[in-house]
Amino acid sequence: MRDLFPDDWKPNLRKKLLGFDAWVDSGVFRSGSGLRELYERYSTFMDRFHTAGWRRWATELTSEGATLGTVGLILMLALAVPAFRETSDDDWLKKSELAVVFLDRYGNEVGSRGIKHNDSIPLDQFPDTLIKAVLATEDRRFYDHFGIDIAGTLRALVTNARAGGVVQGGSSLSQQLAKNLFLSNERTIERKVKEAFLAMWLEARLTKNEILKLYLDRAYMGGGAFGVDAAAQYYFNKSARDVTMAEAAMLAGLFKAPTKFAPHVNLPAARSRANVVLDNLVEAGFMTEGQVFGARRHPATPVDRRDERAPNYFLDWAFHEMKKLVDTFPKSMTERVFVVRTTLDSNMQRASDIAVENSLRQYGQEYHANQAATVLMEVDGSVRALVGGRDYGASQFNRATDAMRQPGSSFKPYVYAAALEHGFKINSIVVDAPICLGNWCPQNYSGGFSGSMTLLMALTRSINTIAVRLSVAIGDGNPKLGRSRIMKIAHDMGIRTPLTDSSSLPIGAAEVTVLEHTAAYAAFSNLGMAVTPHAILEVRTGGGDLVWRFDRDGPKPRRAISASVASDMNKMMSNVIENGTARRARLDGIAGAGKTGTTNAYRDAWFVGYTGNFVCGIWFGNDDYQSTNRMTGGSLPSMTWRAIMEYAHQGIEIRQLPGVPAPPPRQNPVVADAKSKSAEPPPPRPAILSKRGADILVQIERMLDDANRALGPAPSTVSADRKKQAGIAPPDRSDAVTAALDGSGRPN
Repeated sequence: MRDLFPDDWKPNLRKKLLGFDAWVDSGVFRSGSGLRELYERYSTFMDRFHTAGWRRWATELTSEGATLGTVGLILMLALAVPAFRETSDDDWLKKSELAVVFLDRYGNEVGSRGIKHNDSIPLDQFPDTLIKAVLATEDRRFYDHFGIDIAGTLRALVTNARAGGVVQGGSSLSQQLAKNLFLSNERTIERKVKEAFLAMWLEARLTKNEILKLYLDRAYMGGGAFGVDAAAQYYFNKSARDVTMAEAAMLAGLFKAPTKFAPHVNLPAARSRANVVLDNLVEAGFMTEGQVFGARRHPATPVDRRDERAPNYFLDWAFHEMKKLVDTFPKSMTERVFVVRTTLDSNMQRASDIAVENSLRQYGQEYHANQAATVLMEVDGSVRALVGGRDYGASQFNRATDAMRQPGSSFKPYVYAAALEHGFKINSIVVDAPICLGNWCPQNYSGGFSGSMTLLMALTRSINTIAVRLSVAIGDGNPKLGRSRIMKIAHDMGIRTPLTDSSSLPIGAAEVTVLEHTAAYAAFSNLGMAVTPHAILEVRTGGGDLVWRFDRDGPKPRRAISASVASDMNKMMSNVIENGTARRARLDGIAGAGKTGTTNAYRDAWFVGYTGNFVCGIWFGNDDYQSTNRMTGGSLPSMTWRAIMEYAHQGIEIRQLPGVPAPPPRQNPVVADAKSKSAEPPPPRPAILSKRGADILVQIERMLDDANRALGPAPSTVSADRKKQAGIAPPDRSDAVTAALDGSGRPN
């Protein structure tokens, strides 16, 4: 052991540690001395640049300016990168937005949506008064700034600060064009930053006249018109070349707020705005007061388009569906102009518009209801008519597709369908008695309780407590599990919006749209097959090439509930019309079924019903959620539903509703309320082919399409106009959907 650990190892270790410590100390000392000497040399060198007095201040300011400038440039570059990404498409100037011409189901043009560029009028052919009116109102210093009008922006900030709100815009014409070409209308700081950079980018690549020309051609001018020439055609039935000074002033006033100042919507506001434009012309020095005097005395008079009744709510929805559909096309397809044949029946659309307007005109004040929405579709999901509100000119918000409203008791059929799937029968005995889930205890509309009754009678009388009891029973004693099964049934049938899980879900506390609620009811008429509501039958390019067809490429019907459950639900909801809350919806000689709905405080009133041919959903209420005057689903909604459905079933082959006995033969149907002397009558129903004849016609058309596609790139089809002239209408539903429905056991 002594050989392994000699006695002198401790002194040796101490010496080595002391040596290492000395080496570290000397190294630190030498490093410090070297650094001190280096600093002294640096200081001596920098002393040569020492300044004093005013030179020192100038040097300091220059140095700080360079530092801040460098930081600013880096920050601007970071902000500019997202803006310049918007210009990544090399073909940004020639690239056109989606432009669609819409036809109804019979091939008649009913409208268009999207931007179809029209650059046919050179800048020098626009009237001088129009150019000056636009510049005086939108950007007086347009030819002097670099894309951003600093003086104009500061002036707008001061004016808005004094007014305590936004009364004057500071965006230059170049900035507005940048927004139109690349950005959205969202009011955010990020968008304004992008707008500024893109405006300078445009100024660097285009001349001032090119920017002005693009602005005049691409800006939205209201009424579905993009560009000054399209607006002149729409509002005055003339080319932009020929507009008068008064008309030019009215057109120039549209750039700020085309919907607010559109003359076909609010003529007094449009004329007031045009007068402001004339003031701007004088203030900017472009014209004298004497030159604009005539335009003040004789303001522009636009074409009266109030009676055109374009199906704008339907077209807005169809265009939205088309944009989603285009995203599914192959990326190799560069076509941006399409002709789309829709499911719209123009006569049914007009009849629906008239029915809604007549109801609100006659009873709206009495019930304190200002708005309504309705969807009428075939049981295969083809939407024949859609009313998104009372007046599209006053409000473009589509209450049929976008408004989320509580369905009330019209939600209960999903509960009863889930109960039947769970083993209940129509004649199963249920008890109307008090029930509480936690602190919530539902009450019935009558205020009392009726004891034992059948499931059929419970739905007929729309008993709230029984719907809640069923939700508990469906979950085998677990209310939450029961509600999850109800929500699954509702989603399977066609409800697309997420349903809020709450104790009051079974009596309609969740929110749905009119469109999806109506489409979900179609599954009952289809013996349990759910369908997709759709607005588009076929899509063709501008050259006529067939791109997409619903019966070939669209979603197919899918099983949501069993056929026996659907049949039983038809029997139950037919009794709602015959003996329950919807007796005002009874159709003469036609078997119908449906369910009323009324929400708390009478904020919403619904009726959704169907026959073997059509399903229709109607909602009445107020946009601000104010209560109506005790309006229920069995009152105005049921009456309006009957008026629409009576018209829809004229001149067609009536299909029997599965599970419901055929009613007595039809008498003379009443389309409108006999007491409604001022009610506008719906248009006459055209004669329509039978289902078999229409199917044969479509098969011939498809055979012609296939044959011509084999012969050449431009297929020749039987035109809709010729079919119309021959008295032939397209089929009421597609072969594929019919086969799917017939395959589920439904009789032809």
